[in-house]
Amino acid sequence: MLAVAANSQATQAAAEAEVQKQQALTSEKVNFEQAKSQFEIQRMQTEAEIKRALMAEEFKYQLQLEQMKTQRETTKEQQIEDRKDKRTRIAGTQQSQMIDQRKNDLLPIDFENQGGQAPVI
Repeated sequence: MLAVAANSQATQAAAEAEVQKQQALTSEKVNFEQAKSQFEIQRMQTEAEIKRALMAEEFKYQLQLEQMKTQRETTKEQQIEDRKDKRTRIAGTQQSQMIDQRKNDLLPIDFENQGGQAPVI
């Protein structure tokens, strides 16, 4: 009987050892999976921070580009208006000279070559 009891105790001890071994392996697997999951979360957070920084930088560049385009358009419109104003002043001056020419019966005026002055003969 003692041999059967000893054999039973040995079998029970071996079974308990196997259970403890399986629990240790399971615990290690759980710890490994948790570490892996934590690493993945950290990787995703880092990636999100990098993307956020890149998007902010791109937004800044797009804003600067739009400001430059707006400034260029404003400058272009101002130059167009300045040229119109200059042409209006020239036309007014030429018209005034032509009125003076008619009143005083002067020679024809060559505005292109003489800068608005009567030719000298």
